[in-house]
Amino acid sequence: MKCDRSVKILFLAADPSDAARLRLGQESRDIGERLQLGKEGDKYQLEQRYSVRVGDITQSIFDLEPEIIHFSGHGTEKGELWFENELGKVQPVEADALAAMFELFATQVNCVVLNACYSEIQAQAIAEHIPFVIGMNDEIGDEAAINFAVGFYKALAANRSIEDAYKFGCVEIRLQGIPEHHKPVIHVKKKM
Repeated sequence: MKCDRSVKILFLAADPSDAARLRLGQESRDIGERLQLGKEGDKYQLEQRYSVRVGDITQSIFDLEPEIIHFSGHGTEKGELWFENELGKVQPVEADALAAMFELFATQVNCVVLNACYSEIQAQAIAEHIPFVIGMNDEIGDEAAINFAVGFYKALAANRSIEDAYKFGCVEIRLQGIPEHHKPVIHVKKKM
């Protein structure tokens, strides 16, 4: 019997060749595994896009209509996220540009996870339009980022709320003995 998958998660990964290498495939694999193992995991459908260019972002959202968007990659202290250009090199995107894009998807997207260094600036801007946005308030290591994602999606697949899943993501970092549990930050859109 095939389950009707009600919540789509879009995993966007960008690891430009002129930046430090990240373990994005490991993160994606671990997320997929945790969703499958969860008691409510059949409610989720994980779609992945790698080597994401700027133009791929809106195309993927149009095509897949996800409710949760997870970006994994690099961020800068200036609040930029790094995507790839046609040559696989860094193409930075500023916070206000992504926020403007997410404003256009505000009726569709419920949660954005920015699993990248210094992505809290982006998260704050996007949270003006999207109900739940998670970003990192500092540089974060691969191991901590992956463990946060594992804890977050493990909790979602256990039918926990997004806010609870965020807390479980932070706890997962602590359980692994990594002192970076304070780096993920959640922003909840104020209701009008």
